Amino acid sequence: MELEELSVLEKAAMLSGASEWDSRGNERAGIPSFVMSDGPHGVRRQLGAGDHLGLGQSKPATCFPTAGTVANSWDPALAEQMGEALGKEAHDLDVNVLLGPGLNIKRNPLCGRNFEYYSEDPQVAGHMAAGLVKGIQSNGISACPKHFAVNSQELRRQASNSVIDERTMREIYLTAFEITVREAHPWTIMTSYNEVNGVYAHENKHLLQEILRDEWGFDGMVVSDWGGSNSAVDAVKAGGSLEMPSPGFTSVRELVGAVQAGTLAEADLNARAAEVAKIARLTKTEGVGRDDLLKDDIAAAHHAVARHVAENSSVLLKNSNGTLPLAAGVNVAVVGDMAKVARFQGSGSSKVNATREENLLDELTRTEGVNVAGYAQGYDRQGAKNQGLIDEAVALAGKADVVVAVVGLDERSESEGLDRSTMAIPQVQNDMVDALVATGKPVVIVLIAGSPVELPWYDGVSAILYIGLSGQAGASATANALTGKVNPSGHLAETWPIQYADAPNSGWYPAIGRDAIYREGPFVGYRYYTTAGVPVRFPFGYGLSYSSFSYADLKVDDNGVEFTVANDSDVPGATVAQLYVRGPQGGVLRPDRELKGFAKVQLDAHESKTVRIDFDRYTFRHFDTESNAWHVESGEWTLMVGANVEDILLTATHEVKGDVDPKPADPALGSYLTGKVKEVTDGEMTALFGHWVTAPGKPVTFGANDPISSWMDSKGFLARTIAKTLTKREAKVREKTGQPDLNTLFILNMPPRAMSKMTQGMIDSAMVQAIVKIANRHTFRGIGSFIAGFFRNQSANKRTEKELNNE
Repeated sequence: MELEELSVLEKAAMLSGASEWDSRGNERAGIPSFVMSDGPHGVRRQLGAGDHLGLGQSKPATCFPTAGTVANSWDPALAEQMGEALGKEAHDLDVNVLLGPGLNIKRNPLCGRNFEYYSEDPQVAGHMAAGLVKGIQSNGISACPKHFAVNSQELRRQASNSVIDERTMREIYLTAFEITVREAHPWTIMTSYNEVNGVYAHENKHLLQEILRDEWGFDGMVVSDWGGSNSAVDAVKAGGSLEMPSPGFTSVRELVGAVQAGTLAEADLNARAAEVAKIARLTKTEGVGRDDLLKDDIAAAHHAVARHVAENSSVLLKNSNGTLPLAAGVNVAVVGDMAKVARFQGSGSSKVNATREENLLDELTRTEGVNVAGYAQGYDRQGAKNQGLIDEAVALAGKADVVVAVVGLDERSESEGLDRSTMAIPQVQNDMVDALVATGKPVVIVLIAGSPVELPWYDGVSAILYIGLSGQAGASATANALTGKVNPSGHLAETWPIQYADAPNSGWYPAIGRDAIYREGPFVGYRYYTTAGVPVRFPFGYGLSYSSFSYADLKVDDNGVEFTVANDSDVPGATVAQLYVRGPQGGVLRPDRELKGFAKVQLDAHESKTVRIDFDRYTFRHFDTESNAWHVESGEWTLMVGANVEDILLTATHEVKGDVDPKPADPALGSYLTGKVKEVTDGEMTALFGHWVTAPGKPVTFGANDPISSWMDSKGFLARTIAKTLTKREAKVREKTGQPDLNTLFILNMPPRAMSKMTQGMIDSAMVQAIVKIANRHTFRGIGSFIAGFFRNQSANKRTEKELNNE
């Protein structure tokens, strides 16, 4: 039977999930159900009913380095190798759609999920994601880039409206997705929770139809984030294919009713059902059982892949007097709780049940040529002051030639559902490092964090190796880097400011109200720091090596640039050559320089290579809002090649023949013209956006899309009590366990509307309105309506199920 021959009810049923992770198939049309699963750096195939927050048990799988760490490799081929292993594990664990990679732009250092995202720059994010997607899909498994789009904070994530000007959205926040779609052709895309300029992402026709499908040529399935759908009917109209997880039959009835009423074309329903059916057929597997586990040889081989990825992603941030690599026979004091109890991934839906775990203490102990003089905990993991632990570490340092101190962010700091409150690491760790530096012994810092942190002791330590969140094999990879078995070759994929106050949007991030206004425009990350002249701790693209490199002989033609990179040392190594461009004078508003290409270059000792970076559709273009089109300005462009955004080693000019003449930027943009976004006035922001932008105040009357956390201001006693109780409970659990209470955080960020999407059909839209009455002080009326609605909904669900089963 053909899909079009199915009833409207049957086709509507295919557009929402059957459970937490399964789609609804259709036996009559031969369309199988398929399984979706997190995640971006390891398969989280859950057992039993499952959840979307990483709380329940899942099958053992390889935990690879997180996206924020892999991005530091600047190596799409490495990402593809990792993707091949991920796709193989997804296949063997009976997963058809793997929910990753995440490639949202790192707008601010404090975003709680930055560890899951690649970069502040769309070129790095897009090409790294494309590599991972290619690798995953080579196994017949669908990758699922996420979260589309403009999703940059965890606070109020299901009830937030990203307000952004069209040009910034196109050039910064959508380009990474565009590169991935055009280059890797993912079969699935996941939308984000938030609204974009007032329209929820999963029902945003401008994003899903006009840009994703019509402009980029995407022909796959669009799935909502879990609970991220708003209106099932509007989603189908706009290009949203599948609503997850199961909302029961509420959405099915809404879709059928809309078709019958003539407010939804059956052709749109057919198109969305065809997209779901296509994924079911593309990813169908044979001979894999629902309870199958990874074979031992696969787990062992992929542990080695995880180590290889980690080895190529660590970044040497400082190395005074050749402290690293550690000399043979050196006596090493190993200090820091995270040296013994490893932290190698973040919290939330991406959390993997690793097949193996390593720690740096064990790995250094078994490393030939290293004498471990002892281990000291050094600090309390939860941040409690304990001078005795510091004294123990200082005493141990006296017995060693060098101290390796492992410090960084703890489990509470980086998580889905929760943004960081500070760029600092726990003060007890800073105190320990200061005490170790005071001993006069060389201190080597191994830094664990999924995003930038402040380094108040930077000047005092001898070396810093940044390993990010390096996956289950990160400890052995780190030992190899410390001892010189591996030469660090990572370069930072995001800028590290000296202090949080230096970040361009530190004054308005995260937005605590409904509207998150992207006031800084295109001046994100290095685009801000280089344009506004703000000093940083480490510039974008920065990374040291045990080798030394030189660049020469820049040549430019109409298709790209060529130059020579030489390894001037006796040590084989790799570097990242980066191409930046600067627009013609008198042209449109632009940052001072923008990355437009890069190449990872591996060189033997004293070897040189000719490197070529080609121009492409992204190199010189800008988006013009008046014509609603991409254009290239004619004129003299400056091309810059360097080892990072500040270390420009080769420069040339190039005459570009575009399709428009340079157009001077509007003087009304004021402070934007110099990148000084902290000084931007409301009038200048109006010039950027093309209209007046203002954030609404706190709601007086609560609606279905106001989060539970906003009920703190409710005049209703019950609603206010619920919000306060949940807030206190989350804080108490985090303080007691050292882990964020993800379930409570999710509820606090969740609007009542999402309850109809996350309860397997137990709550429908009428019951949501009853809950809203409670928030608005009509407690007893709301409770009564809720109870009555519950019984009506149960009866309706039974009728729909019988009709679907032809009973």
